[in-house]
Amino acid sequence: GTDGNGCSKTSSVTVTVNPLPNVTATGSNVICNGSSTILTAGGATTYVWTPSGTLSCSTCVSPVATPTTPTTYMVTGTDANGCVDTGIISITINTKPDVDAGLDKTICFGASTNLSATGAISYQWSPSTGLSCTACASPVATPTTTTLYSVIGIAANGCSDTDFVNVKVNPLPNVTASGVSVICAGSNTILTASGASSYSWTPTGSLSCSTCNNPVASPAATTSYVVTGTDGNGCTDTGKITITVNPLPVLQVTGGG
Repeated sequence: GTDGNGCSKTSSVTVTVNPLPNVTATGSNVICNGSSTILTAGGATTYVWTPSGTLSCSTCVSPVATPTTPTTYMVTGTDANGCVDTGIISITINTKPDVDAGLDKTICFGASTNLSATGAISYQWSPSTGLSCTACASPVATPTTTTLYSVIGIAANGCSDTDFVNVKVNPLPNVTASGVSVICAGSNTILTASGASSYSWTPTGSLSCSTCNNPVASPAATTSYVVTGTDGNGCTDTGKITITVNPLPVLQVTGGG
């Protein structure tokens, strides 16, 4: 600087230029509809995320993001020198499949039923108890007790959905067949079935009826009768009785002339 007298003097000032921080934003770039992902900021000391509406926090390092539509998040990071930088991450939303395990089933003990899942391209069933396969779409289920099965279906985009189907197992009736087990030729006996709601007897040829619970049996020879009983749930069991037919004695009458 020079004054009016022509005298001069110099002075200086130092300007320090601090580098910008290198702020980054990382996390999963693709999520399934209804899912969340953790975002992570790095490279600075403090952070501010935008938009904040679908974030668990807007000023933390690692907010949880739950977007419902494709969203680009920007994080502004400030270092100890007050310098700032920004990072961005874009989240794409994939559609979840709509997995259906079908209607609930009812079976009798010892029987099987076909399950069927739809809506995805691969499936995983659990529990595995009573299933013919666990990674197929349509396993055969043969549970011995009532079981709630779940199936996870995975779509081509990697998203999954879960559905449930209940298989109710009804017990079998305890069907019995009773009656006199030994008769004489030419006689008959009443058979009795119990333990169910309706009955069917075989063989029918020597019975007074084949669908009653108390048929009259008139076998000409030793015969085994089988009765199939059905209860109110449609479950069946069988009972058996063998009727032994003894021949009549042969009488001889003799006399003198």
